[in-house]
Amino acid sequence: MRTYISDLKNHVGQTVELQGWVYNSRSSGKIKFLLLRDGTGMCQCVFFKGECSEASFDNFEKLTQETSVLVRGKVREEKRSPGGFELSAEAFEIISIAQDYPISPKEHGVDFLMNNRHLWLRSKRQHAIMRIRHTIIKSIRDFFDGRGFTLMDAPIFTPNACEGTTTLFQTQYFDDKAFLSQSGQLYSEAGAAALGKVYCFGPTFRAEKSKTRRHLIEFWMVEPEVAFNDLYDNMELAEQFVEYVVQNTLREREEEFKVIERNTEVLKKVRAPFPRLHYKEAVEIILKGNPQFEVGGDFGAPDETLISSQFDKPVFVHHFPTAIKAFYMKEDATEPEYSMSCDLLATEGYGEIIGGGQREDNLDILLKKLQEHNLPQSAFEWYLDLRRYGSFQHAGFGLGIERTVAWICGLEHVRETIPFPRLYGRLYP
Repeated sequence: MRTYISDLKNHVGQTVELQGWVYNSRSSGKIKFLLLRDGTGMCQCVFFKGECSEASFDNFEKLTQETSVLVRGKVREEKRSPGGFELSAEAFEIISIAQDYPISPKEHGVDFLMNNRHLWLRSKRQHAIMRIRHTIIKSIRDFFDGRGFTLMDAPIFTPNACEGTTTLFQTQYFDDKAFLSQSGQLYSEAGAAALGKVYCFGPTFRAEKSKTRRHLIEFWMVEPEVAFNDLYDNMELAEQFVEYVVQNTLREREEEFKVIERNTEVLKKVRAPFPRLHYKEAVEIILKGNPQFEVGGDFGAPDETLISSQFDKPVFVHHFPTAIKAFYMKEDATEPEYSMSCDLLATEGYGEIIGGGQREDNLDILLKKLQEHNLPQSAFEWYLDLRRYGSFQHAGFGLGIERTVAWICGLEHVRETIPFPRLYGRLYP
């Protein structure tokens, strides 16, 4: 019966069968070593001449990197081996020979690796990153599910823009035109009116001709929305959320962090509460390092780095100028030139990982904002109904998965954070 490498601890002293792929192999006289991976871990299989079948010993030289095999042998504890266990092999069968596997142990260029992303995922580093991504996503779901939120996924085809019309992907929808979703937020607002606390989680699309290390064309985002929350409730929820995700991932993926050589000490400091800066306070920090910054404008990556470098944990910037925020962002009644918005900037120069705030709940103001942003009212009638029929104070935020994975893993570029990245100019594989 087939056994997974991750379960070997339960089979010490027993004879088992492993199925997987050759990660590495080497010979040393009468002893041969096979490092096998099966997706759940790695195991060293040791072949001693005279202790395994003669045919298996002779066929060992046929093995190539990524050849799929079945290995049979006895499990023994060996702390020096990967995973702490190894197999005293008795026999193996070749399932399929891998001929001229293109990704060798030598250095390869980024373009080569991206063109072979479907194979690059098999490497130890990429495997570790995908495991960490998995745990980050599971932690996100566990956080909201454990706090009474209801998952309410938003559609991918939408009739309207959410984050501005310049980054929309347009497509034909039978006799109408539709757009790929930039955000599920507007639909989450409808969900909050029905269920109180909701979150949506899915792919979002931005047609940005950008080639920075922080941007993807297609990325995943989680977006909670809570009825009757204000801006400050929203920031409190966000910092509890980020603390939970980071600390839980650190606990669950200790070995994977070692593989990618991530300094986790900096992540251990990610504990609520987080520092909070008004936009005006953040600008004062920026101007000391970037005197050319245009006050009233949005932050660029260098500006965000200037701010976050002052703190050893993520920092909120709130009350961005109303003029640079989306139509749905609520103005502060005491200073209308500033909005009830917030961004959360990660440490180590990774920039914004959360954007959100309090939504405009006044119908008349929202109608005015649609006109100011040159957005067609007809496409937003359903959204305006949320204000017509029992309007309520509410707030929420969005967290981009890939930028968060890059930060938690300490990666230089977001292209390694998702199995098959979609970048400007890259659609393959």
